[in-house]
Amino acid sequence: MTALHTVTIHAQWIEDGSVFIRALGPDGQDLQPELSRNILFGWHAESFYGALIPVTDERHQRGLILDASMALDFFASPTVLEHAYVTWDETAVSLTRLAPILSQSLREGLYAPDPFGWDPERSRWKLFEPPAEWSESDLRLANDWLSSALQQLLRDKPDIRQAWDRIVSAYPLLQTTNADRDRWLEDEWLVTVGWKQDAAPFRTCLKLDEPAFGTGSWKLSIWLQDRDLESALIACSPSGEAIDDPFPPHWSGWLDRVEKDVQRWIKLLPWLAGSDPAHPLRTTLDDDMAWTLLSEGSVRLAEAGYTLFLPSWWEKLKKAQIGLKASMAQNIGSPRESLLGLNSIMQFDWKLAVDDVELTDDEFNELLAQKKRLAYIRGRWVQVDQELLRRVQQVISKAEKKNGLTFRDVLEMHLLGTLPDELGGQEVEDLSSILQVSVELNQHLSQMIEQLTTHEHMPSITPPDTFRGTLRNYQLAGSSWLTFLRRFGLGGCLADDMGLGKTVQFIAYLLHVKESDQQQGASAGTPSLLVCPTSVLGNWQKELQRFAPELKVHLHYGTNRAKEHDFPASIRDADLVLTSYTLAHLDTEELAGVYWNTICLDEAQNIKNVHTKQAQSIRRLDGHHRIALTGTPIENRLTELWSIFDFLNPGYLGSLRTFQHRFVIPIEKNNDSRSIEGVQRLVRPFLLRRVKNDPSIQLDLPDKNEAKEYVSLTAEQAALYENIIQDMFSRIESASPMERRGLIFAVLTKLKQLCNHPALLLREKNAQWRGRSNKIERLLEQIEELRQEGGQCLVFTQFVEMGHLLQAILEEERKERVFFLHGGVPKGKRDEMISHFQDLSLPAEQRCGIFLLSLKAGGTGLNLTAANHVFHVDRWWNPAVENQATDRAYRIGQTRNVQVHKFVTLGTLEERIDEMLERKQGINDQIMNGGENWITELSTEELRDLFALRREWIE
Repeated sequence: MTALHTVTIHAQWIEDGSVFIRALGPDGQDLQPELSRNILFGWHAESFYGALIPVTDERHQRGLILDASMALDFFASPTVLEHAYVTWDETAVSLTRLAPILSQSLREGLYAPDPFGWDPERSRWKLFEPPAEWSESDLRLANDWLSSALQQLLRDKPDIRQAWDRIVSAYPLLQTTNADRDRWLEDEWLVTVGWKQDAAPFRTCLKLDEPAFGTGSWKLSIWLQDRDLESALIACSPSGEAIDDPFPPHWSGWLDRVEKDVQRWIKLLPWLAGSDPAHPLRTTLDDDMAWTLLSEGSVRLAEAGYTLFLPSWWEKLKKAQIGLKASMAQNIGSPRESLLGLNSIMQFDWKLAVDDVELTDDEFNELLAQKKRLAYIRGRWVQVDQELLRRVQQVISKAEKKNGLTFRDVLEMHLLGTLPDELGGQEVEDLSSILQVSVELNQHLSQMIEQLTTHEHMPSITPPDTFRGTLRNYQLAGSSWLTFLRRFGLGGCLADDMGLGKTVQFIAYLLHVKESDQQQGASAGTPSLLVCPTSVLGNWQKELQRFAPELKVHLHYGTNRAKEHDFPASIRDADLVLTSYTLAHLDTEELAGVYWNTICLDEAQNIKNVHTKQAQSIRRLDGHHRIALTGTPIENRLTELWSIFDFLNPGYLGSLRTFQHRFVIPIEKNNDSRSIEGVQRLVRPFLLRRVKNDPSIQLDLPDKNEAKEYVSLTAEQAALYENIIQDMFSRIESASPMERRGLIFAVLTKLKQLCNHPALLLREKNAQWRGRSNKIERLLEQIEELRQEGGQCLVFTQFVEMGHLLQAILEEERKERVFFLHGGVPKGKRDEMISHFQDLSLPAEQRCGIFLLSLKAGGTGLNLTAANHVFHVDRWWNPAVENQATDRAYRIGQTRNVQVHKFVTLGTLEERIDEMLERKQGINDQIMNGGENWITELSTEELRDLFALRREWIE
């Protein structure tokens, strides 16, 4: 056939092991790479006829790039189009000459690691028997090509890579660098890394023996080990002569290798050389040399493929744990003590221990004085870190100067096994990471801490006769737990699931405290204080009147409340003072001027932000005992837990800054399991949480069923949605970090309002609502159905405007009363709403079956068990907050199955975030539940994906 093209191929070897190809036409001009690819690879099946060959630029020239394997396959047997006449430049000719031999060597395994070019990051290989006619440059190029092809094979074939990794881990020498390669003969190196088989019938080994009774020199000797029978060992001199038993006859031709091995040991570890040429290897070592051989030399010898027999205790010694023990020096926490407190001082004796061996003061001081790395104590060898000993000595000295540790420090040591910060700050933190710390307590204190941490075998109180009701077993346990903490001056957080009766547990506790104080002759005039949200003040009044009518309750609330000098007189005869969080801030001077018998915070998450004036005012209050009641000690951030605990037991979790560094950052950024466990251990003694589905609770509650209600956007909503998104992204790139967060939060609010109804976004008054929101249409259908069945419902929204809109729509459509509870409703009106919703005995015209609530005002503290349906119209995107709102209905007293409806607008960020929450596990399941802050930290591309409107769900 007549050639249609005359093409000259130029090849260039690239250092990364690839080949760059250019094709020149008859006029000497570069051909288009796409055309040259068709000419060269039109018949090349391995590259799918050129489809896998990429076009690239190399030094401003366009051409084709072949990886090492593809280049090897192509140049071993070039196939070009029949109608093209191809010539090759000098480099291409060399490649076509080398490639067939390289391909055959790869197929037949005629290659080996190159000991003098080996690197653990990029392994080097060489041909076993290259052709004699190859030049040095040919050989260098061939070995580079071979190394690149094998490296690519290891990278692209996972099964081959795994097999190779197993080989590398079995032969440590493959993991080392070139430092000692000149000390090896190539064949010996290949034998050592397992590439070639060693034909010698024995191995040359070193053996280290410890001095008798820990005194004297260490013995170093040479032994030959039979390859076929490893238990057969014969002592040998450095020159290869048997010392005791004779060698087997078939060893005689190999004994010269003993001297070679001895010389190699000395090259690897020069300090093993003897001072007498007649004895090239040391036979005795002092303690420092023995330590160096044990800790460092043994590793180098193993990497070089040699066996070193070490004392049997060495492996155990390497794993030995150094510990610091604090033993109570006197009987602290005896049963006669009624008050301990976190700041109580305890005396301890300090001891250093190695595993189960506790050192005496003399032994400890001797270790410091000897400055050895190995010491023989009580019949065993001990590894000694002199720097560690020095730092331990400093800690013990500081502890002794402080005349003891606080109970807080003792708890931290016992729970976490770490030293308290007050003994040395950062140095102690570093020391705790390498030192096991334990504390030995007396029987009484040990029993007390066990009861705190396990909540088992807690002494139970007898329900007071003045308690008008029956406590369930777990509720009595909760009251007993609070009383137990009070005995030792420790604050506690009762964090039972919503609806389990935290209120009655606290009331029973109050009655028991009053009864105990009267029996002990305590003086009157020291009331307790309960701070709660305004929305539940009425609920507390009703519950106190129901379960403890004999308690004298004073309500500090309203415009006529006592102020300044009148305040002490107003509470003089009270057992309990009720007030709100708002007034705790406004009337701080009055409330902080009283030393309260007990201070209790209901819905304690109200002080979750430690920097608010409200939280700061609460911290000014002083009392004998502190209690927090909350179903959600953490709503969004771990620092909320710190805030509650800093009220309960000030200083227990350290400063906020320390807590953030120690726990918040590792947990919230890295989900660090050790930090999570540390927080759990620290808070467990002072946090009691039971959940409804715990078999031990035995609530016998009806079922709770949750369902998603999926709705689509209307065309109007979709158009507004896209306008909001486009406006945000047009502004977000130029915004500062603070402006960016604010912008994202603003858009989140707008989109939530829009998904509810366009009128909320557009601020329309008396707007036409029909046909503009499928969410409202669906809600009306469901309420119609449940009302026909005689059901009652709660409808939660986070927007007051949405509540007013729904109230107007429902009253217009249903022709019945609809209540809306929000933050602006006065207390008296709230109590009336709750009563008219709950009291089934009221006349029909006075009752209400549809109760709208703003999530903040009505999501906690209320008992609304008359409802058997709960609607979350717009999502808070925090499971904990939504669950506690649901539990207004699903709690003790509920007799009907509860159906929970959560609305999700399809195609919008509501659906995306709902999907994320469904998948979300880990930290939220263990310690916290997330809020919306994480959204502001997403990248712009992640935000685009989150906010993007999926139009298939638009009407």
